[in-house]
Amino acid sequence: MRLLFFGTPEFAVPSLQILLDRGESVAGVVCQPDRPAGRGQKLTPPPVKVLAESAGLPVLQPEKVRTPEFLAALRAWAPELIVVAAYGRILPVDVLRLPPHGCINVHASLLPRHRGAAPIQWAILRGETVTGVTIMQMDEGMDTGAMLLQRSLAIGEQETYGELQERLAHLGAAALSDALDALARGELIATPQDDAAATMAPKIEKELGRVDWSRPAVEIQRQVRAFNPWPSAFTSANGQLLKLHRAAVVPGGGAAGAIAAVHPDLLVACGEGRLRLDEVQPGGKPRMAGAAFARGARLAPGDRLG
Repeated sequence: MRLLFFGTPEFAVPSLQILLDRGESVAGVVCQPDRPAGRGQKLTPPPVKVLAESAGLPVLQPEKVRTPEFLAALRAWAPELIVVAAYGRILPVDVLRLPPHGCINVHASLLPRHRGAAPIQWAILRGETVTGVTIMQMDEGMDTGAMLLQRSLAIGEQETYGELQERLAHLGAAALSDALDALARGELIATPQDDAAATMAPKIEKELGRVDWSRPAVEIQRQVRAFNPWPSAFTSANGQLLKLHRAAVVPGGGAAGAIAAVHPDLLVACGEGRLRLDEVQPGGKPRMAGAAFARGARLAPGDRLG
């Protein structure tokens, strides 16, 4: 079939790559516009655009998807099927109805759990041990379409958002390939979602990374994992920003936010249990071991974070 691919970030790259590896007829690619990135705020193309251009595919980067001009451009490509993976925008009904075989989406959760923009991070935040991907038919709702195929995997106890996202990206690409094979054989079955079992995974805001030391250590550790590499869990030490990148739960007590030890490890008391800060990053400085930071900042047991 003649396909269009919609996707923007690194998560979507394996799905586009597998379409190219399969020799699918990809007429074009749609991704979000180039955005400023890095300290210099240099205009940077999204990862999907980089791959598409290296493969010689035409790329569209509309600022808005609800315009006659955008719809006309899609019609000119005459797609039979649209494949979407983390495009980042809600598609209007005119686009959804354009291809005769509809639009399918690679979603990074086991729907109906974690509908929305940040399913991977919310799976970690909620302490889940299993997640996966769903290939689904797209409709006008927020990830409410019928499910076509699912694949699952276990979440590692120390696994971060970045690490889990990479594994799910490749799992999603493999699931997409299986779904296209089943579609070609006429064996792809659409199963409606159970709306009563649905949970939402709203967009992550930076403020969600602020650590509340009165919470249990196990919950704060999930926060650290879920926001690594972005937007980072954070607190303050001596009045300065301190990002937390790696942490582990250890037994013990103390006043919430108080440093319990600085050697051989930096330990902080939480509302329940303690957190060992394995990797931190003071504002404007590189990442470092928690104990090394404590020495440099001259922290001592009894000092408070946050």
